[in-house]
Amino acid sequence: MVKLSKRYKKALEGLNSEKSYVLKEAVHMLKAIASTKFDETIDIAMNLGIDPKQSDQQVRGVVSMPKGTGKKARVAVFAKDKKADEAKAAGADLVGSDDLAETVQKGEINFDRIIATPDMMAVVGKLGKVLGPKGLMPNPKLGSVTMDVGEAVKAIKNGQVEYKVEKAGIIHAGVGKVSFKEEDILENLVTFIDSVKKARPSGAKGQFIKTVHVSSTMGPSIEIDINSLSL
Repeated sequence: MVKLSKRYKKALEGLNSEKSYVLKEAVHMLKAIASTKFDETIDIAMNLGIDPKQSDQQVRGVVSMPKGTGKKARVAVFAKDKKADEAKAAGADLVGSDDLAETVQKGEINFDRIIATPDMMAVVGKLGKVLGPKGLMPNPKLGSVTMDVGEAVKAIKNGQVEYKVEKAGIIHAGVGKVSFKEEDILENLVTFIDSVKKARPSGAKGQFIKTVHVSSTMGPSIEIDINSLSL
């Protein structure tokens, strides 16, 4: 059984599981409660009032965290010739075409995101059974199928977050680290929530965002007061 630190216990004393908090107060509590030796990730979970099974109620998007995520994302790029050189110069971790496809087909997926030039989609498309279940297929609507591979790589490296609603109608993402300043965590959270609000699908009826919770990797979940978010 994990032994709770005095700091953690004291912070928990002020946390009412039956209450919802304004975002600023929740961020303060997250930092106060965090007590592990590693730099915990700040996570957000949003329960949406949609039916993900319906094609007109899908929610997916990308958003750049103004203060970064604190995570070093590994990026693979499917490109050739000059575009491959552009990707490498921008800091891509893996760059290739058929050779990279063979590596992925073997199940060697040592990356977090994929970018591809349009001409490489015929190659990438064959990897659907491997990449699809992991949510790694590049998508032109999300800017991951593009000729501007250099800027796409830099965006991801600088803290771009991709999100997609799950079967239960929930979106979750890591938006920073406990070591960040409170105002920086708050800015990232507000930016993420605003992006999801703007991604509301045409088929969504009634209340779109039902609940919002934030937590750190090893900390308790804190419910956010929906009314305080100006939804």
